[in-house]
Amino acid sequence: MALSKNQQLLSKIATNDRHGENSPYFDGWKAYDKNPYHPIDNPEGVIQMGLAENQLCFDLIQKWIRRNPKASICTAEGVHEFKNIAIFQDYNGFKEFRQAVANFMGKARGGRVTFDPTRIVMSGGATGANETVMFCLANPGDAFLVPSPCYPAFDRDCGWRTGVQLIPVNCDSSNNFLITKAALEAAYERAQQDHINVKGLIIANPSNPLGTVLDRDTLRSLVSFINEKKIHLVSDEIYAASVFSTPSFVSVSEIIEEMECDRDLIHIVYSLSKDMGLPGFRVGIVYSYNDAVVNCGRKMSSFGLVSSQTQHLLASMLSDNEFVDNFLKENSKRLAKRHSMFTKGLEKVGIACLKSSAGLFVWMDLRRLLKEQTLESEMNLWRVIINEVKLNVSPGSSFHCSEPGWFRVCFANMDDDTVEVALERIRVFVEKQQVKSKRKFQNNLNLKLSYTPRRYDESVMSPHMMSPRSPLVRART
Repeated sequence: MALSKNQQLLSKIATNDRHGENSPYFDGWKAYDKNPYHPIDNPEGVIQMGLAENQLCFDLIQKWIRRNPKASICTAEGVHEFKNIAIFQDYNGFKEFRQAVANFMGKARGGRVTFDPTRIVMSGGATGANETVMFCLANPGDAFLVPSPCYPAFDRDCGWRTGVQLIPVNCDSSNNFLITKAALEAAYERAQQDHINVKGLIIANPSNPLGTVLDRDTLRSLVSFINEKKIHLVSDEIYAASVFSTPSFVSVSEIIEEMECDRDLIHIVYSLSKDMGLPGFRVGIVYSYNDAVVNCGRKMSSFGLVSSQTQHLLASMLSDNEFVDNFLKENSKRLAKRHSMFTKGLEKVGIACLKSSAGLFVWMDLRRLLKEQTLESEMNLWRVIINEVKLNVSPGSSFHCSEPGWFRVCFANMDDDTVEVALERIRVFVEKQQVKSKRKFQNNLNLKLSYTPRRYDESVMSPHMMSPRSPLVRART
């Protein structure tokens, strides 16, 4: 077979499809980009509900910046630091920045655990942090188990350039998608039978897309599992401070304080992209209890350092304990309000969601709207929602969900008015579906009656001749 021009000229990494952009998850974004909603300029456009972004607390950050002009090297008050910040920095990062991030991580976990700033390794967002961990722990062809439904971009972050495989651990709605020891063992055994070297387990806690948090017993079970198998545990805790109701978040860092385990196997990925709504700052963190991973990861961070200007600003902001305490409290409060507003709006039209207490999204159950319980039917419904309802929501299959009909819907990247528009579109859509369903039922009923065999027709009495004992008469009384 002749190779394409690109395959001849470019590398296997450049031409393989593990970037993940051939997924409905990214296709929805493209639909939005082509026709973005605007309340005045384009009121019939696509509303972006596929982007897990927190825009609810920007006013708090902007207020702090106005009150602290010295924190920026781009103000008259702070420009005297311009030269020191702009010149070369090593890959350790500013000491003040690492200390501030360590403190913030502790506060985000309720102050129940402390973090050592010397173990803070920088990276370009959580994307770079996850990839750095994979480069440190696994060789091309090795695998990590990942409970599904899972974050779609794990495939890209963990596997595109590293060559690492991801093996789904199937979880389902029968137990609200909880991770079980049996499911872990089954996935591990399948990999063993296929001669795949499993190097670890990667989890997202709080979960994306479920919005749930792992309970203490489940976390203990996971730590026990990886210890038994002598494989790594990578805990992506990017939504640690985006918890808005009970149950509260428990970090793996707390669990290993309570039980015996090999700490060299424990690694945490964090970022300020979600909890503070700063994805553009590209602040990713690897926190490992393994000295070799810290040392290697720090060398690798040369490929994805956080800019010194960003470090300087955030070191000052996150060292302000009064600001941080107020921000965490207010962020939780606003997320709770928006989550309640959105889920109650869905309830009014008969749409349920998985019960959740964290994250910037809900796991919406549209199984009853599927014509058939198949992946094809889910994709057909998704296309209708994108093209006709004009909402970019993400189908469960893009999260490796084994059950058709679940969709992730983000609610924190827009204002209240846009949420109301989205809910109204959903209401109109559901009502149309219900009308279609009733018509289909009536048509099927009429068709069935019209084709009833004649010998049964002859046994049916005229309504005017029915006996009082007839079931039809009794049913109408």
